Amino acid sequence: MQRREFLALAAAGGGAAFASGLAGCASLAAGDHQAGAATKDFYFVQLSDSHWGYQGPDNPDARVTLPKAVAAVNALPVKPEFLMFTGDLTHTTDDPAERRRRLTEFKRIVADLQVKEVHFMPGEHDASLDRGAAFQELFGPTHYTFDRHGIHFVVLDNVSDPGARIGDEQLQWLAADLAARDASAPVVVFTHRPLFDLVPKWDWATRDGARAIDLLMPHPHVTVFYGHIHQEHHHMTGHIAHHAAKSLIFPLPAPGSQDKRTPLPWDPAAPYKGLGFREVEGEAGEAPEFRISEYPVVRA
Repeated sequence: MQRREFLALAAAGGGAAFASGLAGCASLAAGDHQAGAATKDFYFVQLSDSHWGYQGPDNPDARVTLPKAVAAVNALPVKPEFLMFTGDLTHTTDDPAERRRRLTEFKRIVADLQVKEVHFMPGEHDASLDRGAAFQELFGPTHYTFDRHGIHFVVLDNVSDPGARIGDEQLQWLAADLAARDASAPVVVFTHRPLFDLVPKWDWATRDGARAIDLLMPHPHVTVFYGHIHQEHHHMTGHIAHHAAKSLIFPLPAPGSQDKRTPLPWDPAAPYKGLGFREVEGEAGEAPEFRISEYPVVRA
């Protein structure tokens, strides 16, 4: 079965499959398939913001939401090529021992994922109080690259600096990495905070994110996937598409819609409303297309 045909069936079964009109995303409708179409399709899953260790009324089921998400991914009929977790694995704590305990528990839970390759990056809840020390002990580097199907994947760390910066050293690393690539080669960037100024007063920005975007601008095929804002959101900076993912703990209000960034209240009648994960289907090529499908943590 072709991935597009599978997504049409998945959408009928409760997933919200759609094709974004933004640059960097396919313009194909759900289930579209043409004879002789390219067969270099692959897909990955993005999860974000589980905040393991959170306790509070905004998610009274916080101890089971992450395991439910793991079960939902494992139930996918077609296994993803890899999974990317875009930060805030755990909820913040001032206690270094508790931070490591939460990260260890998170690692144990996601070890049950039936995905052959899983990548992690920190969020500010994981890393800003110790500059990523505990995260690196358990998960390795906070920024790195990998390649699949001719696409260069870049993981950027804009959280370990408590000032919400990427920092000169990492920006120099990014510049050198991109300089070693053919400028026309496709690039996918994973980051936690948005690289652009979405709502700076809510910490929905990266103070030197514009410098990273400037480095990426000469590359015509760039797509950014991020977390942090606990909701689906799409934005363009020039030709670069930025896509935010839902969280696994609680949704947050629409950008700038109220004075303070407070979680949306828990709805006992719809306990997992606003929570979810996404699949990204990629069609490799000189100008790759990415098609996003959103799924709830628990299907009705």
